Amino acid sequence: MTDHLTPLARRVLALRERGETTEQIAERLKCSPSHVERIEEWASIPRTGERPRRHPTAFARRIHSLREAGHTHDEIAERFRRSPDFIRRVDGLAHYQIALRLLNK
Repeated sequence: MTDHLTPLARRVLALRERGETTEQIAERLKCSPSHVERIEEWASIPRTGERPRRHPTAFARRIHSLREAGHTHDEIAERFRRSPDFIRRVDGLAHYQIALRLLNK
């Protein structure tokens, strides 16, 4: 099971299973061969227990609370000097993470 691994680590292991060398993987992923070897070492460390729960960051919680108070994405974006699309994405992720918490997942 590779659920606990990062997408990069899963990709490195998949390429290794296909028979590619460390140098080929490094070239494909545009990193050094030593970095590929470290990723493989980290991926081989046994993990125990449940995956850590993801909670919204303080920034995401603040955006979420401002949205609940009736502020628009444009108003919040101006306040934090970000784009409205960025604020929309952060708010969406906060909604998702809060929903997961409520569902105990």
